[in-house]
Amino acid sequence: MLPKALSNAIDALGLLPGVGPRTAERYAYYLFRSDEKLSENIVESLSRLHDGVKLCPVTFALIDADDDISPLYSDERDKTTVLVVEEPLDIYAIEQTKAFTGTYHVLGGAISPIDGITPDQLHIKELIDRIDKDNVVEVIIATNPSVEGESTALLLEKMLHEKSPELKLTRLARGLPLGVDLSYADQITLNAALENRTEL
Repeated sequence: MLPKALSNAIDALGLLPGVGPRTAERYAYYLFRSDEKLSENIVESLSRLHDGVKLCPVTFALIDADDDISPLYSDERDKTTVLVVEEPLDIYAIEQTKAFTGTYHVLGGAISPIDGITPDQLHIKELIDRIDKDNVVEVIIATNPSVEGESTALLLEKMLHEKSPELKLTRLARGLPLGVDLSYADQITLNAALENRTEL
């Protein structure tokens, strides 16, 4: 029988995605054996997480709580080109390629009836509003190459063409492996996918 404090730590760590029971045990035991300052640093960082981070009201990217708007929506960025991703962390995968100078729009997920995610729960209306506001010329759809991502891309294509028939719609090239999230793709693959995007 494990001590209650250790057991509670294992249970808490096991709630994280991709962390099974054995991994949670290893993490908890490692933290117990390590310098107490490591655990305190993790606790302090986690306690500030919700108060220190918010969503940009325009791009829905993650920003510091003190910021009004994302630096990725600054005057140095090309606001006429918008790259649409599912989740905020997908932005940073693209940014690491240093190949994109436009702005971003985070949908906040992908359509998934099984998970109860419907189109009205995504930031699609805000994307459509940006097309007029920023005189957008091209929208690059960079949803993940999954069933949900493809369904979301098709819906976006339909809605954006209806709103603005002259708008150029492109999709990241198929260099991304099926079933891999953008945040896990390597930089060479992402760079090639961005350069070889195709018009819809």
